[in-house]
Amino acid sequence: MSGESQLNELKVAARNIRRNIVEMTAKGGGPGHPAPALSCADIVTALYYKVMRVRPEEPKWVDRDRLILSKGHACPVIYAALAEKGYFPKDWLYSFRKLGGKLQGHPDMNKIPGVDMTSGSLGHGLSAGLGMAIALKLRKSNAKVYVIIGDGESQEGMIWEAAMSAPNLGADNLIAIIDYNHFQSGGVTDKIMSLEPIVDKWKAFNWNVLECNGHNIEEIVNKLEIAKMNTGRPTVLIAHSTKGKGVSYMENNNAWHQKVPSDAEYTTAREELM
Repeated sequence: MSGESQLNELKVAARNIRRNIVEMTAKGGGPGHPAPALSCADIVTALYYKVMRVRPEEPKWVDRDRLILSKGHACPVIYAALAEKGYFPKDWLYSFRKLGGKLQGHPDMNKIPGVDMTSGSLGHGLSAGLGMAIALKLRKSNAKVYVIIGDGESQEGMIWEAAMSAPNLGADNLIAIIDYNHFQSGGVTDKIMSLEPIVDKWKAFNWNVLECNGHNIEEIVNKLEIAKMNTGRPTVLIAHSTKGKGVSYMENNNAWHQKVPSDAEYTTAREELM
């Protein structure tokens, strides 16, 4: 990735996505998950604005790249990105978690243009992504499948069954991204069920392993471009991130895993994201 103006555009897009996340969770119809969504905002920005081949005007384009948000409770980040990219009207964001609205607490592929997989039953995303990747290979499509995985769900056996299967199946069009913020709903992951040594674990399963700062968009893009060129086996990008990134009182504060900002907190967040 090169070009200061292009990098600035990506940073602006990430800030807009964060503002939308705060707006949805503050004004929606129920408690959203602002901190998990803010954690992966830069990752999602890099994917939709630079890395993935997609057509917002043609959401079901057969050769599009796919994205699965396995940590589906963080769906405000996907809704925000899809709205900004023009998959659906931005006023849908104001229906978040409201009765009759399309944007509910987990993404639904049958209701929302641009959502490639219904998710939220944690631990399932990588298996679904592997199935998509194999199907695309059978069709001789060049499309890639990206799966964003959270810390807590990385403790689940289904993740590691898929991790073991993917290299054996030659799924080099599958790219997993670990949003590694060291928190899960119940607290600090390192204290509940440590994932370390996470790099060695994925290497032992014969994945191509990359690491990045999960909030440095230029670095994220560069590492994902490397992942796209990898052949013979799948790639995992371990993105070291901060839960609640971008809103000072939410950063590394697990109370904001699922919570509605008060009017004053909403105002503070908006000011910080200007």
